[in-house]
Amino acid sequence: MSQKRSDDVEKQPLPWRERWYEIIFEADTPAGKLFDVLLLIAILLSVFVVMLESVSSVYQANKNLIDGTEWFFTILFTIEYVARIVSARRPFRYIFSFYGVVDILSILPTYLTLLVLFDFEVDTLTRLTVVRALRLLRVFRVFKLTHMLSEATALRQAIWASRAKVAVFITFVVIAVVIVGSAMHLIEGQNNPGFKSIPQSMYWAIVTMTTVGYGDTAPTTITGKTVASFMMILGYCFIIIPTGIVSAELSQAVRNKVTTQVCPECMAEGHDLDATHCKYCGARL
Repeated sequence: MSQKRSDDVEKQPLPWRERWYEIIFEADTPAGKLFDVLLLIAILLSVFVVMLESVSSVYQANKNLIDGTEWFFTILFTIEYVARIVSARRPFRYIFSFYGVVDILSILPTYLTLLVLFDFEVDTLTRLTVVRALRLLRVFRVFKLTHMLSEATALRQAIWASRAKVAVFITFVVIAVVIVGSAMHLIEGQNNPGFKSIPQSMYWAIVTMTTVGYGDTAPTTITGKTVASFMMILGYCFIIIPTGIVSAELSQAVRNKVTTQVCPECMAEGHDLDATHCKYCGARL
């Protein structure tokens, strides 16, 4: 009898708010995965529309279509934003979270363009400049992808875990840039205008170390070229070291795989698969 009652309880449908929460915030359920896939497609298409709008010839030829598509995605993301607020157990916690700020930034510029366009006290040139800047802000939609990428959590944790090692590495890079920049100023500064000051020489050191090589500044003396060769080789070492540090931490994070379940209280992700309580605020998952 008790077994039958428990089965009946389990079969009872969830309240609409709990059901929405499960679909929108939980990526581990079939409905949540479908929602994330559809949202991913919408985000990518909306960013593509923003890119097309930046091409003047394409925008002028398809102005009505692009504007209409942009408003379609804006309304769609507005509905999603409202649904997240309504379904969240602590709406204000979501609104002021990183994801909440990104969500509002992805839709706000389109609505603000209406206010600017109908503000007749602002001259036309200023109005168009502001509208263009606001439209560019819609690229923030790409950050909405972090809602559904569980790998982003592992990468974020790996970078945070290796922050001390990376900080030490960056310190050594800064020291090397200052030393080499000062040395190149002494070696090349007399006859080469690209090394007239230590900051200019440090700029060259950074460009050379990162293997960018703009070519706007180059040493002319044998000694300067020798130092440049050393910096080129050292640059590859500086690329490999942080990559190895973060890769090691990322491998550890993958071994300690986490779920995409969102805490209903603090909206945090990255919990262990067998976790029953949030490791950040202690709330029950």
